[in-house]
Amino acid sequence: MTAAHAHIADLGAYVSASPSSFHAAHQGGVRLEAAGFTRLQEADAWDGGPGRFYVIRDGALIAWITPPAATETTAFHILGAHTDSPSFKLKPKPTIGRHGWLQAGVEVYGGPLLNSWLDRELALAGRVVTHDGVEHLVHTGPLLRFPQLAIHLDRSVNDGLKLDKQQHMNPVWGLGDPARADLLQILAVDADLEARDIGGFDVVVADTQQPRVFGADGEFFASGRLDNLSSVHAGLTALIQATRNDAGSAPIAVLAAFDHEEVGSGSRSGASGPFLEDMLHRISAGLGAGEEQRRRAFASSFCVSADAGHAVHPNYAERHDPANHPVLGGGPLLKINANQRYTTDAPGAAYWARLCRDAGAPYQEFVSNNVMPCGSTIGPLTATRLGIRTVDVGVPLLSMHSARELCGVEDPYQLTRVARRFFSVSQDAVS
Repeated sequence: MTAAHAHIADLGAYVSASPSSFHAAHQGGVRLEAAGFTRLQEADAWDGGPGRFYVIRDGALIAWITPPAATETTAFHILGAHTDSPSFKLKPKPTIGRHGWLQAGVEVYGGPLLNSWLDRELALAGRVVTHDGVEHLVHTGPLLRFPQLAIHLDRSVNDGLKLDKQQHMNPVWGLGDPARADLLQILAVDADLEARDIGGFDVVVADTQQPRVFGADGEFFASGRLDNLSSVHAGLTALIQATRNDAGSAPIAVLAAFDHEEVGSGSRSGASGPFLEDMLHRISAGLGAGEEQRRRAFASSFCVSADAGHAVHPNYAERHDPANHPVLGGGPLLKINANQRYTTDAPGAAYWARLCRDAGAPYQEFVSNNVMPCGSTIGPLTATRLGIRTVDVGVPLLSMHSARELCGVEDPYQLTRVARRFFSVSQDAVS
């Protein structure tokens, strides 16, 4: 097994254990604890100073390494990513149905490719909170399905499938009378509770198909939630493996894995919220920094916004920029947009090129077709909020926002190698 295949197997294990943002943050904490990181609680006083620490806020996680020689003006090297993916979220009073079917009332979360969720065995996953305020993670087995209408009842379906988000996207989960059933009871049993114990819930629909390597030479990897657990996993792995560097110039390495990117990041655990700024302020305060020293540290800091991007699609090449065709297996993307939907600028691009050269990793440039406006990332939000220079990168995908996305086996491994170099040395130490 190559290093890239070993890495992709570990990515698959992480994705499988992380069907919701809350699971992704929790599993990140499990891995960090095993590597010697200490969990801190935001309501507690912190001693500050050197060490390896992490904090979980709802479905988001921030972890960092403060080197022994860190001072009040030591730069932060931040890799930002997000733990959520497009899906469907349970509505209040989720037990619905008609005509003898039990169905789940769900709300569309983000921008999923609706048709990709049809005719799949699906689970429910997330958190339930009991009336005493205690949170419980839940993850059912295969439970639901969005059944597609048979072609015999819609002969024109192959000419264009149209799905109404309210009418057609309520999955079935059983047979019977909805007045006599309770979907919350299934979640309660998973948490060893009773439905009456549940005071609130944040639960999404998740695919149950396992990740898979395939292709003529095992070069492809199919999985749910590659946007953006491919980046979260790369950041986690790189932070855990970061080279110990006691030199005075070593940066404070930070992984910031936010929630709610797919719906605009406007939450207490999203990139538009205060989570990262709160943590950076507390880290710098632990080193004795005041506002002046903190601003000096920010001025020499750098953020890599890591989020999945688009590979060229062989059947729709006209949808891509004609001169920039990223491919699977060609390395992570450097994402560029003149309208600042991505934050990459010339100094950032040059630094990314040096990082990749030092890490021995290839990279590719991505820019959108002028008539196909691109999405955005946490990069512009972080740069705007903190004033830290930021560059946008990510693993190239096909089928982005599908229930099951596709990447190359090599690319997440190469992203991790560059992230490890980024976390380990100062900008001046990159050749």
